[in-house]
Amino acid sequence: MKEMTYPGMILIDGGEFSKGSARFYEEERPVKRVRVNSFWIDETPVTNKVFARFVDETGYVTLAERIAEGMSVARMPAAGSSVFARPEHPVDLGDPSQWWEFRASACWRHPLGQHSTTAGLEEHPVVHVAYEDATAFASWAGKELPAEAEWEFAARGGLDGEDYAWGNSLAPDGLMLGNYWQGEFPMQNTLADGWERTSPVRSYPGNGYGLFDMIGNVWEWTSDLWTVSNAAQGGKPSCCSTKRPEQESSLVLKGGSHLCAQNYCQRYRPAARHAQPARETTGHIGFRCIVRV
Repeated sequence: MKEMTYPGMILIDGGEFSKGSARFYEEERPVKRVRVNSFWIDETPVTNKVFARFVDETGYVTLAERIAEGMSVARMPAAGSSVFARPEHPVDLGDPSQWWEFRASACWRHPLGQHSTTAGLEEHPVVHVAYEDATAFASWAGKELPAEAEWEFAARGGLDGEDYAWGNSLAPDGLMLGNYWQGEFPMQNTLADGWERTSPVRSYPGNGYGLFDMIGNVWEWTSDLWTVSNAAQGGKPSCCSTKRPEQESSLVLKGGSHLCAQNYCQRYRPAARHAQPARETTGHIGFRCIVRV
């Protein structure tokens, strides 16, 4: 029988690896040996171009384009989403509201707000997608969202136990190998990687499995719930979220984003993880899909 193949996806042979890290954040501990089965995974995060095709064919309306169910008008006066807004003066790094701004009409079509568009951003990762939006796309595509262990195994590219997807040096020989923040977050960005916000997929070298943008650019949804047993983060906020995560309705994000920085959020690593409320959307969260063998 002919083996199934999936265009735009890479087959990852199953295996065992060391999941987590003991060198960075508490929520990544303890390091555990984990086995995953074989699966296909998208080479890149889902792009605006591909997501637009899904919307055109189905008429789907994302959460950010409508007032979320159960949210009061006072809390969310209009449909919209959270956009990073660089502060002009020193801020308290313990208060993410200092750099997140809710903007009416911000959504995947209007990533910076009402008058912005995705023109010229067709090959950038789609953003402002909630967990339910990602699962709706995956269902349409005949795929699923990856489990955390599957995502991390793929991101490591065969480098078991290394800090980064390319080794133990963040910028070997000064090379920028992912889209993350250079400079003092959240005020100064030197743009050493060439991008202030998202970048086109495949802008950086692929990992050992030929996968792109597994580190930086946008955080990616997984299908794993953030439970009490893996919540060593203890609800502590970070640059990744606009509010403290609610453990009972949060899922695990992986990969870090263009807002991760050495001075604050060093989560541009395969082991890094973050609890994200399922119905919260921002301008630096996207996703990719898998097909299990």
